[in-house]
Amino acid sequence: MENNKRKWSKRKILHIILSILIACAIWMYVDSAENSEGSEKTKTISNIPIEYVGEDTTLADRGLMLLPDSDQTVTLEIKARRRVLARLDPSKIRIQADLSDITATGTHSISYTIYYPDGITRNSITILNASSYTAQVEIGELYSRNVDIRCALEGTVAEGYIAGELQFQPETLEIRGPQEEVDKVSYVKVTLSVENATETVSQALNYQLYDEAGQLIEDTADLHATASQIQVTLPVNVEKELPLKVNFIEADGARINNLEYTISPASITVSGDAELLKDVESITLDDFDLADFSGPTTYRYTITVPVGCENLSGTTRATMNIKFKDMASSTVNAVNFTCENVPDGKTVTILTTELPISLRGTAADVASVKPENITVEADLTDVTEASGSYTVPAQVVIDNGADVGVQGEYQVRVTISEDTGQTEENPDTGQTEETPSDATNNNIENTN
Repeated sequence: MENNKRKWSKRKILHIILSILIACAIWMYVDSAENSEGSEKTKTISNIPIEYVGEDTTLADRGLMLLPDSDQTVTLEIKARRRVLARLDPSKIRIQADLSDITATGTHSISYTIYYPDGITRNSITILNASSYTAQVEIGELYSRNVDIRCALEGTVAEGYIAGELQFQPETLEIRGPQEEVDKVSYVKVTLSVENATETVSQALNYQLYDEAGQLIEDTADLHATASQIQVTLPVNVEKELPLKVNFIEADGARINNLEYTISPASITVSGDAELLKDVESITLDDFDLADFSGPTTYRYTITVPVGCENLSGTTRATMNIKFKDMASSTVNAVNFTCENVPDGKTVTILTTELPISLRGTAADVASVKPENITVEADLTDVTEASGSYTVPAQVVIDNGADVGVQGEYQVRVTISEDTGQTEENPDTGQTEETPSDATNNNIENTN
């Protein structure tokens, strides 16, 4: 019994091997038959349209156009192997003719190129016959005209927002084609849909052509436009009331709390992109330095709204009336003088003994300043290497705590000389001391 099983198993293996060998032989035969000359077949593909390249670019740039009578198809008789033809989709065969070499009007015969679907090479197909081996085209002068763009707006913006003026890109549309066809076009129309918009809407939209009577032009085969879509932008803005203000810069004796002023109008209403206006709380008319302001005055300003915004109020100028509540001025003679930045090895004598100082501030603060409260500090920075008499700038310091401003600029006269002091022994201390050659109240010596 076991021997019979072994025999049956060997026969089964032999049958499998024999089946495989027969299948391979059949496959090799079929493949050889398909690759032989006798395996090729012919096929006719009819009415393949010719596509024209460069019509709206190179040809149009030369002021030329392809006339409608140039539409043409080609019928091809081809030969290829059976399996190539089995994969070939006739609807995907394309024929293109390039118009870029045409430079004049009239009838032209140009060559074309055949493009087969992906996966099929030109070498795998033989063209046995073609209804035409060239494309015959009629070229005429190009006629073009710019037409207006209109937009049908559907929907609304959100409450509290305002729609701005529609913007088109391009602003008008150039239509090209036969004059009698182009002249039928009165305008192009797009439709923009918005719903509770809270920000600017911008979309690329398809358009339709309309005649003068407002009727849709259905047949547009002979018309060509320079843009396939219109970019439509609807600005969606927010309204905001912005107060007008002046940025006051305080100075000694001139404080904001001592001002009385009014700005008219106090505010204006503007509209602009919500993102642009979200951090804008006011409009600044001017940076006003109080150090240069004296008496009651009226100032006029041009109101400048933020870039990209619209002044809905229509008021373009503002007026500011301003004065100090309490402002007094006085002149006090300074008698105290010192020097800053005294050069090494020099003796400085201040020749100026009295200097009128103009002060301003509230009446009480100005009245509180006495001559002994004022110190004039001469700055010798610019004459550190010099000797002789010079006029140098000076700084005025008020030391009584009054909030007063010093008006004007001040200078003092000084004499600079080499140090000629002598040393002598102090009998009380047994130490040597330096004695200036000319000891007066206005003599200043570097003791560093």
